[in-house]
Amino acid sequence: MSAMYEYYLKKTNMNRTILLSRILIRPMGIFSPILLLLILLVSCKTGKKNTAKSDPDVYYTCSMDPQVVESQPGNCPICHMELTAVRKNRQQNPDEIKLSPEQIHLGNIRVDTIRSGSIGTETVLTGTVNFDQSSLNAVSTRISGRIEKLYFKNIGDPIFRGARLYDLYSEELNNAQQEYLLILEKQKALGNSIVNYNDLAQSAKSKLLLWGMTESQLTALAAAGKAAATTAFYSTAAGAITELDVKEGDYVTDGGTIVKLAGLSNLWVEAQVYTTQLSQFDPSSTVNIQFPDLPGKTLRGKIAFVNPEINPDNRINIVRVAVPNKDNLLRPGMPAYVTVKAPLHKMVSLPSDAVLRNGSMSTIWVQTAQNTFKSRMVQTGQEGDGFVEITSGLQPGDAVVTSGAYLLQSEYIFRNGANPMEGMDMGNMKM
Repeated sequence: MSAMYEYYLKKTNMNRTILLSRILIRPMGIFSPILLLLILLVSCKTGKKNTAKSDPDVYYTCSMDPQVVESQPGNCPICHMELTAVRKNRQQNPDEIKLSPEQIHLGNIRVDTIRSGSIGTETVLTGTVNFDQSSLNAVSTRISGRIEKLYFKNIGDPIFRGARLYDLYSEELNNAQQEYLLILEKQKALGNSIVNYNDLAQSAKSKLLLWGMTESQLTALAAAGKAAATTAFYSTAAGAITELDVKEGDYVTDGGTIVKLAGLSNLWVEAQVYTTQLSQFDPSSTVNIQFPDLPGKTLRGKIAFVNPEINPDNRINIVRVAVPNKDNLLRPGMPAYVTVKAPLHKMVSLPSDAVLRNGSMSTIWVQTAQNTFKSRMVQTGQEGDGFVEITSGLQPGDAVVTSGAYLLQSEYIFRNGANPMEGMDMGNMKM
């Protein structure tokens, strides 16, 4: 473009000289050689001035259209504004970039000296609140009969130990009660002179106790001297109803289940974990548990069990955490987030924003001199708490850009037209 510009200037000056000579010679004839010589000298000086070599350290660009770069002054071909002269920064190393103090201040570029620190990774698992299987209980019948009345009929109803659960009509149980009352009458009338009624009464009483009657019921039966048509049975365990297998009027057999109960004072949070994540945390470590349905509530628990069997279809394992439920706010089925923290260990680490990644490699910017920076490849390890472990490529004491690395990257690409990551190899990566 500069050659065409010089040609244009030469052509213009030549035409101007011929035009002036024609204008001046016509009225003065051939007797003006001195004047013609002066015109030629002026034209030569103008041509020399316009064709002077441009400064190689200066280029011209447009503040509105920075993609316009010219070697000669003039106007922008896009917006027609006057081009601005910019002096090039001559650098010793083409891989480095040097910024002015104003650029460093405006770009908020900060440098920090690398030192060893501690970092611990965090793994967040999704889980679900479930019953503590060790607190599951089943209340069963010990004698056959028909359920005349149920006092708890809904899944989830809480039942306390000793609560009246159902009334049972059992002909066999009624006969056993009548037999017990008859023995007590014979003992009262005849004593133990002929037959040891104490042993007979104790045997009949033990049979009624084994069938589910209580000491207080037998005391009331002996006092009344008459058996009722139905017998009340009480819960032998506490918890919330998880299964209710009968209804009023159903006939139950010996050993049949009436209800299944689960305690709510302690629950399990079962979280899914991929097999590749198992090595990232200690199975006996303490974890933090948060619940989306209970904002702001965080509980601490311990990993109680890691399922040794892996699902071959999805490569997912189950981790179980025991949590207390003192306020009874947790309910089985609630979603939960389990945060597992790995133990802290010492390492060389950087803030996450200081490391630039392009998918295949990670790089950082180090300060090599005053206001001079260079890109360097590193290898990363664990991440957590906003920091990244640097396993290779840095030494303690290196001055690393911790803020403004993206701006340095963009400025380098703008000036050189290439990414500093291009052409890097993996040599010399060991610390």
